[in-house]
Amino acid sequence: MSHHNVVIGCKLVAVLLLWLGPSAADKHTGVAQAAERRESTAHSSVGLEDVVLVIQSQRNSYHARRADQSRLEILQQAAGLGQGVPVVLLLHELSGHEGDWSILPALPHLSATYGQSASWFFFIEEETRVTLPALLQVLHRYQVQEEWFLGKGLHDNEASIIHHYAFSEDPGSFSYPDPAAGWALSTPLLQRLAERIQHEHLKSDFTIDLKHEIALYIWEEGNGPKLTAVSEFCTEIRDNCATTFTTYLPNCGDPVSKNDVFVAVKTCQKFHSDRVPVVKATWEKDAGFLEFYSDVADASIPTISLGVPNTERGHCGKTFAILRRFLSKAVPKANWLLIVDDDTLISLPRLRRLLRCYDPKEAVSLGERYGYGLVQNGYSYTTGGGGMVLSRVAVGRLLSSGCGCYSDDAPDDMVLGRCFTSLGVPITHSPLFHQARPDDYSETLISSQQAISFHKHWNIDPVAVYKHWLQDTRPRDEL
Repeated sequence: MSHHNVVIGCKLVAVLLLWLGPSAADKHTGVAQAAERRESTAHSSVGLEDVVLVIQSQRNSYHARRADQSRLEILQQAAGLGQGVPVVLLLHELSGHEGDWSILPALPHLSATYGQSASWFFFIEEETRVTLPALLQVLHRYQVQEEWFLGKGLHDNEASIIHHYAFSEDPGSFSYPDPAAGWALSTPLLQRLAERIQHEHLKSDFTIDLKHEIALYIWEEGNGPKLTAVSEFCTEIRDNCATTFTTYLPNCGDPVSKNDVFVAVKTCQKFHSDRVPVVKATWEKDAGFLEFYSDVADASIPTISLGVPNTERGHCGKTFAILRRFLSKAVPKANWLLIVDDDTLISLPRLRRLLRCYDPKEAVSLGERYGYGLVQNGYSYTTGGGGMVLSRVAVGRLLSSGCGCYSDDAPDDMVLGRCFTSLGVPITHSPLFHQARPDDYSETLISSQQAISFHKHWNIDPVAVYKHWLQDTRPRDEL
């Protein structure tokens, strides 16, 4: 065997050992030694063994594979450096708790398991790339015995409904982290937050915008630290970056066929004359199969009445009627169902690119993920305004389970989420779906995305918004 092959073989064995981890006895010894080192060397440089990297992974098979690849790349990088071994965790594997994705419910476990051995906890997305030496250089600037909350700062341009109009007098005064660039908590801060989350109730049962809500929870109305901006936490490649980010819209191959996505638009008679024309003027032409569902049949659009009266609060009865129709022979058979509101603006070509990453043979529920009661074992759901994407398999499992609406005007997105959670179907999140208007999000954030959807026509020109944010300038794919 050549010297080159011996070296390669040794590196692969080293990475495998890093991945499998030490024995229980070694872990115990390592914890004690690391705790002693933290006590005596608070002012010395941070080593890789002092860092826990948490990849904010998801249970869907595509995302689990991508997160696993990211973990392996980090461990391979560490093996090549020979400067210690970080702990690399996948968030979806941490426990069986549905709410772990919202971070706060996971903090007690992280604190109990790694709080005595680690100095820093670093949270990244599946597609975040980390340069470990540069990360250590950043962390070395901060005293490990103090409370630190580090990240690339985002701020609102104006008071936002998704942030409950917080800091309405000066929206730019409050910063929250861009998750794509990564964000870090020092161990003293994480330990205090873990203790706090176990002994007090959150002010809201809803998780809407995770990054903003975490920053608010940490800030604690001025009693905790604000986000400290770190210029080396990056989303675009430039000099001295400790992190960079690829994309939330990966290239998984050719887009799925437009005829493999059935589009259901929920509307009602009072919006036939103002909202429906916007759909027709913007994105309807990109659909292979599309139907408008209303409380009355209108041949000029045309709309289909499903026999469910219009409701003001929620549309559960109408949505479940759509699900049943999707599985019937009344419409062309397709692998994917997209349900949107009549004031949803969406890029179907981008959606079809994203769907190539997912297996239609799996039960998939995809969109912008919200949560309800996650600290108390609640459930996640795909918020309806940004668009709800369901695989045919997911619709079949849902309808055959018997889980359904408690009333026609129940919130359809929350009922679907509760049902899927009870069935063990993961709610898969993409930040490219948006429940609100572009003005309700950080301009820095959405300018770096290829957004798939926005929602609401309040105080905007929806056609102009579609053309600016969602319409692709390149020739449209006609698959």
